[in-house]
Amino acid sequence: MPLSDPQSAPLDDASRSRDRAVIARIAAAERWARTPDRRAATEPARRGLRAKFEREADPDGVLDAAEWARRADALMTAHMLRLARESAKARRRAR
Repeated sequence: MPLSDPQSAPLDDASRSRDRAVIARIAAAERWARTPDRRAATEPARRGLRAKFEREADPDGVLDAAEWARRADALMTAHMLRLARESAKARRRAR
């Protein structure tokens, strides 16, 4: 009797989610394997994120450059701390 192919069995939501995560990780690994300069490849995204915080820091354009940069830095730090907190919560839930 031939064994059934585990690939052909329908996946439940949790299995489908894990499978999609693995597929995404494979795609990311392949993309970075073909990228000679990772910093250059991500520069547009980093510039865009920084610009977002600069707009939030001084939407009316009234602050001097030093205060504007300080506030944008603080907003970016807050954003990164939120991401770190959510990541820690997700790791705790996964345990």
